[in-house]
Amino acid sequence: MIRRIWPLLCLLLLLCGCGWGTEDQDVPLLILRYADNQPEDYPTTRAAEYFAQLVEARTQGKIRVRLYCNGELGDENQVFEQVQFGGIDLARFSLGTMSDSSPLFEVLALPFLYDDAEHMWRVLDGPIGEKFLMGTRQADIIGLSWFDAGARSFYTREPIHCLEDLRGLTIRVQESTLMSRMVELLGARPVEIPYNDVYSAMQTAKIDGAENNWPSYAATGHYQAARYYLLDRHSRLPEMQVMSTVALDKIAAIDEDYVTIVRQCAKECALYERELWKEQEAASEEQIREYGCVVTELASQELEAFRRAVEPMYEEYSPEQQALIQQIRDS
Repeated sequence: MIRRIWPLLCLLLLLCGCGWGTEDQDVPLLILRYADNQPEDYPTTRAAEYFAQLVEARTQGKIRVRLYCNGELGDENQVFEQVQFGGIDLARFSLGTMSDSSPLFEVLALPFLYDDAEHMWRVLDGPIGEKFLMGTRQADIIGLSWFDAGARSFYTREPIHCLEDLRGLTIRVQESTLMSRMVELLGARPVEIPYNDVYSAMQTAKIDGAENNWPSYAATGHYQAARYYLLDRHSRLPEMQVMSTVALDKIAAIDEDYVTIVRQCAKECALYERELWKEQEAASEEQIREYGCVVTELASQELEAFRRAVEPMYEEYSPEQQALIQQIRDS
């Protein structure tokens, strides 16, 4: 009886062993958590998903990236702290959040710093941008790549065509000393109110307008309450994709080559995000114009008046920051 059963037992053990081996190969050695406060279909989150696919493919499944969007892991400031401590492995941050870790980042948010988008990418994809990525080390994070967040312009309840039309208006700004200072120099009165309250504040005439990029203007429905868009492009605010130093050590412990792979995946997904941003920006602008909003493009002479008005901001910086500003302008 035992001789008859034994071959069946051996076959069963062999089949089970093969099954276990296959299952083990599907288990990643490391799962990284990636946080973003935007919805699933936003350019930054779609780029993060692409990053996750690249990493998994190029590490043969040994490293996987799990994306948490819609602010599921907290707001930017909360996530930033978690990345510093290694509780969250990867994230995407605005310049405002990065400025809290290093005053030098505030320079990149100065109004009318760049001539156009091409100028900004020459700076950020060159030695200056790399210096900023490397400079994040002092905050215990690793800068990986630059994402696009478009150019910001003013929009108001009543028509505006020039700098003079802004004078005396109440304009909502982010919680930022720099943005408040800019609005003051342009002759308007800055008001810092929560982003979610802007629509009702414009409807009730608590404020005269706000400022943001095309996609945000469209997605929030602000165009319904403020139909006049002054295309001055006063700020171009890139965003940074980062990784915790703890995650870097974990990756290196598996294979040093994987660190290079992850960095390259971050660069590639950033280029993808920029293309996604262009598409969404164009679609949002088309939506706004079809709705019947009045879009005013500033003449070169009037644009120069805006630039001159905010020039005192540049004079308030340290010699080190002013040297950096000059490098950016000369790039």
